[in-house]
Amino acid sequence: MQWRLVVVGLLVLRVLLNCAVWLVFGLGPSWGFDFPIKFTFNLNKIELLQDGDQAPVKTNAWLQHMYDDRNPQAKTCSKISGNSSKKSYLSFFQEGRDEYDRKYSSFPDALKVKMRGMARAMFYFGYDNYMKFAFPEDELNPIACEGRGPDVLNPSNININDVLGNYSLTLIDALDTLLVLGNVTEFHRAVKLVIDTVSFDKDSTVQVFEANIRILGSLISAHILLTDSRHPFGDIALKDYDNELLHLAHDLAVRLLPAFENTSTGIPYPRVNLKRGVPPDSINETCTAGAGSLLVEFGILSRLIGDSTFEWVARRAVKALWNLRSNETGLLGNVVNIQTGQWVGKQSGLGAGMDSFYEYLLKSYILFGEKEDYRMFSAVYESIQSHLRRGRESCNEGDGDPPLYVNVNMFNGQIMNTWIDSLQAFFPGLQVLNGDVENAICLHAFYYAIWKRFGALPERYNWQLQAPDVLFYPLRPELVESTYLLYQATKNPFYLHVGMDILESLEKNTKVRCGYATLHHVVDKSKEDRMESFFLSETCKYLYLLFDEDNPLHKSESKYIFTTEGHVVPIDQRFREKSWEDQFPCEAPNNEPPANISNCERIPDERRYGLPLKSIYMRQIDHMVGLS
Repeated sequence: MQWRLVVVGLLVLRVLLNCAVWLVFGLGPSWGFDFPIKFTFNLNKIELLQDGDQAPVKTNAWLQHMYDDRNPQAKTCSKISGNSSKKSYLSFFQEGRDEYDRKYSSFPDALKVKMRGMARAMFYFGYDNYMKFAFPEDELNPIACEGRGPDVLNPSNININDVLGNYSLTLIDALDTLLVLGNVTEFHRAVKLVIDTVSFDKDSTVQVFEANIRILGSLISAHILLTDSRHPFGDIALKDYDNELLHLAHDLAVRLLPAFENTSTGIPYPRVNLKRGVPPDSINETCTAGAGSLLVEFGILSRLIGDSTFEWVARRAVKALWNLRSNETGLLGNVVNIQTGQWVGKQSGLGAGMDSFYEYLLKSYILFGEKEDYRMFSAVYESIQSHLRRGRESCNEGDGDPPLYVNVNMFNGQIMNTWIDSLQAFFPGLQVLNGDVENAICLHAFYYAIWKRFGALPERYNWQLQAPDVLFYPLRPELVESTYLLYQATKNPFYLHVGMDILESLEKNTKVRCGYATLHHVVDKSKEDRMESFFLSETCKYLYLLFDEDNPLHKSESKYIFTTEGHVVPIDQRFREKSWEDQFPCEAPNNEPPANISNCERIPDERRYGLPLKSIYMRQIDHMVGLS
């Protein structure tokens, strides 16, 4: 009997704590957004899992009693009759068509020019202050007006050291943004500074994923734009340029290769020291996105230099992760042991630890044309729709709540927690690339509603408590990126209004003496002294492009795609070709035609080169020494 009293007491305490959270954040029983989209969620549908993979335990079953005596229609959002004609996403707006027309149906050209100028000024305020106060260090501390490099006194500070490698990160990450803004002169100056001052021969332990997307991707992008005669930015050839950026990219990639050594699965270690390889105390766990989001940059590098090694190790990691997915749900977890192949983190979602894995399956297919990449993407997208998506089947009609993508157990699809994170806001943009525009519109509206509430996206938002779980906002670009891609897909001026709202919020809430600062707390708007490099490489770039209809990227006959760090790369036939297949021809086994992933790629590099992988890495290093 006593244990029952304890359980009842804990449930009562939880209710009181939830009420206290609502009162503290001023949310009350509804979202309280000053935005005409209203979402509610049916709490009695939530099933929380305890540790393990057993059947779910309904720890919140008491919530069901709250609804017993209510009209069943009160459990869901406003219903649309099944007999009514299909409505657009405008049906989410409750103020009526006239009110919508007044606010969102147009965006004057003069206002567009103003917003474009505002986005340009935002970039240069951050960039110029970085060059004045921080270069050649990695980042700008915009409040103290000083530079920031790796935390050498605290090597365990991975929040800093995973990203900062003492290699002028912000300058490199911003290279192609200068071209997008039309500043060829500063782009040339920045390229020369990188060539003259940047070296990767540093005693820095960095995360393979971050070094790949921020540094390697930017160097490759800038090199292509400098040398591609079909580029959309005019004559930007740099006198006496001799592929130095490509050599730097190759050098960095070689220094990342030891991460792929000595792993039983082929999934790489999460970190390497740029001088000494994998640290002796390196952990054997990595996240799915970190290990599975290397293929775009590594693949382009391989095809530019005619060496399959980089694409091969990246593709092997993707396939290793893919083969570990659940047989029941088709989902992957978020943290895996690279030696045993066991899932350490069994959460499957769209956000941190998972996001760019999905993104690069699709973008790898777009760039390289490997049909197996798209088969993998299509399969996992179907699993996401089947197991992560909650709410009514159609975005804009039918009964039930508007769709929401939740975090679930990869093995049984049951909800593991009640938060989403801000990184998930990239997913509407990916849905646009996949042609699923209606669902992209619907999901984007959800994240924009949260932005309207706080003037930022909290790092985690609890959709059950309707309050932030983790309160900081580090100037992330994901919502801006999805807004830009939805505008390109629909040309609906609503998204220009969204962009203007985001731009004005950033200007009001994050601008400080020497740049733009991370919000420590999205409610009270207190700040942290950090401006991450992606603010210039992505957030400002997408905002500028949103309002610059006549940008060369939009007018070019050539097609381009953005990496997960927002770097511009062309969709080019040369990236569909593999020069190494001419050097190492393969015969199809059993006289069968080659599969979409070539038979050459199925043969480990040890067989093709007659060398162990470690010798290949050493050969690459010797080659780079020869270049110097």
